[in-house]
Amino acid sequence: MSHITLIRHGQANSGAQDEASYDKLSSLGHQQSAWLGAHLRERGQHHARLYTGTLKRHIETAAAMNTGMEPTRDARLNELEYLTLARALEREHGIPFPNDNASFATHLPQVFQYWQDDKIDGAPERFADFESRVSAVLAEIAGGDGPALVVTSGGLISMAMRQLLRLDITAMAQMALAIYNTSQHRLFPIGGTLSPTMFNAIPHLEDPDRHYAQTHV
Repeated sequence: MSHITLIRHGQANSGAQDEASYDKLSSLGHQQSAWLGAHLRERGQHHARLYTGTLKRHIETAAAMNTGMEPTRDARLNELEYLTLARALEREHGIPFPNDNASFATHLPQVFQYWQDDKIDGAPERFADFESRVSAVLAEIAGGDGPALVVTSGGLISMAMRQLLRLDITAMAQMALAIYNTSQHRLFPIGGTLSPTMFNAIPHLEDPDRHYAQTHV
């Protein structure tokens, strides 16, 4: 079993109102990704394999990191569709779509709870199916040879942490809200199972002149 380093993609189009419009890196997202790649090279961190989801923001992040590895793209590493879920929740239950960061922070746990309880008829996939695909793809990657770098999204990372730490749905949502763009999250095999040994690390953004680049959305 090999260790996995999960990477959240760089900042995307945070002002978007639908999934397609959101799915591209901002100029800052490209810079964050390039800084992360440079940091990994400077520290001599070795990874034998690179995986991404099939979303544009995943592919662009991996390209900007310039790891020198050809990525394996796997749709099971794609993000949950929060914007689609939020619009469906508004239509079906009258819970308004958030219009600022403060309302988003209270809205995300509601979306997750309704989704987990199978109360969003317009959900593009069931919560249980998202949970199963995350578990399956990470198990397959961990079973491969050599350390793996995985470029994915915050919702998937929070689901991985939920599974490994047995988090309830509220804690999973709070964890998702905390995840920085281009942050690193290490899953290390201990006793035959993966355990989190690093969460939300952004050493490439810690210099004072890069603090402005510490973004969550």
